[in-house]
Amino acid sequence: MRATLRILLCLPVLFLAPAACAKRGSPPSDPPGGPENAAKPRPGGSGEVHTQMRGVDFRIDPQVVLEVRDLHGALEPTHKGKPPWFDDPGSFAVRIDSGEIAMTSASLAAMMNHYLFAGPGAPVKDVEVQFRNGRLIQSSTLNKKVPIRATLEGEVSATPDGDLRFHPTRIEAGKLPVTKLLDLLGVELSDVIKSQESKGLKVDGDDLILDPERLLPPPRIRGRVTAVRIEGNRLVQVFGDPAKARPLSPSFPKARNYMFMSGGILSFGKLTMNGADLQIIDADPKDPFDFFLEKYAGQLTAGYSKTLADKGVAVYMPDSDEVGQAGSRRSPVVSPRPPPPGPRPARSTPGSRRGRRRTAPGRAARR
Repeated sequence: MRATLRILLCLPVLFLAPAACAKRGSPPSDPPGGPENAAKPRPGGSGEVHTQMRGVDFRIDPQVVLEVRDLHGALEPTHKGKPPWFDDPGSFAVRIDSGEIAMTSASLAAMMNHYLFAGPGAPVKDVEVQFRNGRLIQSSTLNKKVPIRATLEGEVSATPDGDLRFHPTRIEAGKLPVTKLLDLLGVELSDVIKSQESKGLKVDGDDLILDPERLLPPPRIRGRVTAVRIEGNRLVQVFGDPAKARPLSPSFPKARNYMFMSGGILSFGKLTMNGADLQIIDADPKDPFDFFLEKYAGQLTAGYSKTLADKGVAVYMPDSDEVGQAGSRRSPVVSPRPPPPGPRPARSTPGSRRGRRRTAPGRAARR
């Protein structure tokens, strides 16, 4: 039994840091304060995997990024009897109990083009988004018999059901003003938009309603939007009630940017943690931690890990967009392990072969 336990405890090291045995340049130091093991409750091995994130740019694809400023929630399995598995984004959903997530105008436009209005039968295409004076401006091409470039400008708010409401106050088709959204869309195009409800879009009078839980590909987001605001070039969504958040106890609570998973069963790669205690920390916290779930294995390999005294695991990762770049300031350089020191050479003596001075041909050795 003890031998089995020792093998299980070694698994995180074998998987998380296959290159940790080789000395890596100058790995970043631990966040100030060190691990606070005494304050951490022992995570359970059953139930959901609680999660806490701070300062994370959660990348959905190369152009769609969710800027997670703060998040408290859980990873919920989507298949009965199977734990969340990082290698299969469809195996879990991210439940947000409270948090704040921002998206830039470019990221929001990419989300609409890549997912909401993707495919040849989409009602609109070539979506562009701007934020100006606290208002959202969306331009797109309507897929009518004669394509029309349309612009909608309006206000964004949260609905009582936790969705996003876009209320246009100015509508233009080409350069002509339109008074009603349905006048712009027409009956035929309005019917096409109704078919998009499964993707998280519906029309409510002159308003467009967006459901955050359906807009993005797996892992799905489950949470209730309680407030929305525009800050400069970002749309900020507030989920739940931040005052009711129940903070977790990560090993390094003073880390600036991190993802922490605690309790339940969590799988990634060939490793399964029963009673998860995993903190993924930004190797360089000068800016938010760029995490790309689809390519997390590359970040994992480029980083390194520590198994802590309480059997928790801390993983230090570089940003996803800098993994593998030559000369990257965040991608650790793996140096080959120097050969083990051999036996010291015997000290030469005047009478030994090593101590004799070689004599050039035709010359006598100097006495």
